[in-house]
Amino acid sequence: MATAVPTQDDALIRIEALTKVFYTDEIETHALSGIHMTIARGEYVAISGPSGCGKSTLLSILGLLDTPSGGVYQLNDRPVENLNFAERSRIRNQEIGFIFQSFNLIGDLTVYENVELPLTYRSGMSAVERKRRVDESLARVGMAHRLRHYPAQLSGGQQQRVAVARALAGSPSILLADEPTGNLDSRNGEAVMQLLKELHKDGATICMVTHDPRFAKLAEREIHLFDGQVVSEADLRQKMAAETEMLK
Repeated sequence: MATAVPTQDDALIRIEALTKVFYTDEIETHALSGIHMTIARGEYVAISGPSGCGKSTLLSILGLLDTPSGGVYQLNDRPVENLNFAERSRIRNQEIGFIFQSFNLIGDLTVYENVELPLTYRSGMSAVERKRRVDESLARVGMAHRLRHYPAQLSGGQQQRVAVARALAGSPSILLADEPTGNLDSRNGEAVMQLLKELHKDGATICMVTHDPRFAKLAEREIHLFDGQVVSEADLRQKMAAETEMLK
């Protein structure tokens, strides 16, 4: 089994023997089967693999949206695999920025209000500080001129830029991007990928799930998943070729 190891020692995320099992109608589905993975601070990692290989499940666990069935997950040197709901929510709000395929903007809130919303759950953060963060984040993604617009008044690419601004506003330890170009045409998709590249250049730690090999290659390092396990690129190609042959 391949192990995903960074080129530097300053680990932000460390995962050991991580498993996730789903139970439905007395059937066990092993979505993740012993994942070993480390992401260093400042690193840009892409997680790739075929549909159903466990990419989104892994990202949900990394983002504390779900809990593993077994194994170790350390974020900023703290074990987080067994936290209760309230603790997961608090750390998620402070440490993790999400960029979703479907943007997940609230339609009856303005661009400004969408970006500000997660900050309103930060205890002790003043309105002045929230405004500063929102303004800075929108400026970084080139959307400061649209702060009074509503999501329906924006293109898909613009909505995704607002979603990136929302993720940045909280100054997270890591940005988690789940198929960030999935709902965009090629031109807007490439623009969003260029934005992520610029954010990484400015020091952001990014972990992106993508099925598009072109975009995966833009990251510093690519982690390949197949059937819930980390595999090498050569093994992934061999397994997918064998699977294709079986379907003929």
